[in-house]
Amino acid sequence: MAEALFPKLAVIGCGLIGSSVIRGARAAGAVGEVAVADASPQARERVAALGLADRVTGDIAEAVAGADLVVLAVPVMAMGEAARAAAPALKPGAILTDVGSVKGVVAEALAEAAPAGVFVVPGHPIAGTEQSGPDAGFAELFHNRWVILTPQKREDDAYLEAVQRLADFWKALGASVERMDAAHHDLVLAVTSHLPHLIAYNIVGTAADLEEVTRAEVMKYSAGGFRDFTRIAASDPTMWRDVFLSNKDAVLEILGRFTEDLQALSRAIRWGEGDKLFELFTRTREIRRGIVAAGQESPEPNFGRDHRETPQQSGKTTGV
Repeated sequence: MAEALFPKLAVIGCGLIGSSVIRGARAAGAVGEVAVADASPQARERVAALGLADRVTGDIAEAVAGADLVVLAVPVMAMGEAARAAAPALKPGAILTDVGSVKGVVAEALAEAAPAGVFVVPGHPIAGTEQSGPDAGFAELFHNRWVILTPQKREDDAYLEAVQRLADFWKALGASVERMDAAHHDLVLAVTSHLPHLIAYNIVGTAADLEEVTRAEVMKYSAGGFRDFTRIAASDPTMWRDVFLSNKDAVLEILGRFTEDLQALSRAIRWGEGDKLFELFTRTREIRRGIVAAGQESPEPNFGRDHRETPQQSGKTTGV
């Protein structure tokens, strides 16, 4: 058997992404020992019951001691707190990374917390489902998905080697890796992920508030489009609250553009401008076909396990 890329992996927050990292890394033989820290007693109990880790604890410093790779998989606004808790126990040469959907504020928080000699390489795997908790993870989650790394502006050989080691780790889990500036990442994700989630939350909320349509009718007669919105809107509320508050500038910029385009669409409907509607719908269909052709359909998490959402406490460092 080939030598593991990282003899010890520590995952802070063992929800969907954190548990999938562990499952994928073990399946690929990319890690040796695995330690998990999670604020939720229920989550720790499930991690232990599932046999995901060699050590399970509520103490972050205890989990990261001696770790070669530390993955922070907590809500975005808890990243700084988790990094500060880990800092005293991080060994020189360790790589500290994360899986947050926002990179600007997270990169700053990790850089401020990490001691000298620790390599900070923020990251974001663009993968997931609406499920949460340790039971929700699966090793195939990152297959054919993109992972974006936003390295610091450093050119020393030791740091560049650390970045490459982390890229190799994600590739071992089946992902493709892209490197990107943190600010650009946040703008791109505001378009491709954050705004769609905001729209989903809003449209499902609007349907729930309609007095003329009962909730039972909404559930009974939901067409495919609305069902897709409800799936997205079922995503972890703590995680997405933190995403919008942490990436508000980019989200508001894209939301303003979206609002302008929506007003133009409203005018086209009002004035019967079918040619404009047809042109828009044709362009958007081609984008959909391109996404499918690029293999960026979400993988189905049904690999013989029950992926029902598991209850979790609202502790700040509970995994997402």
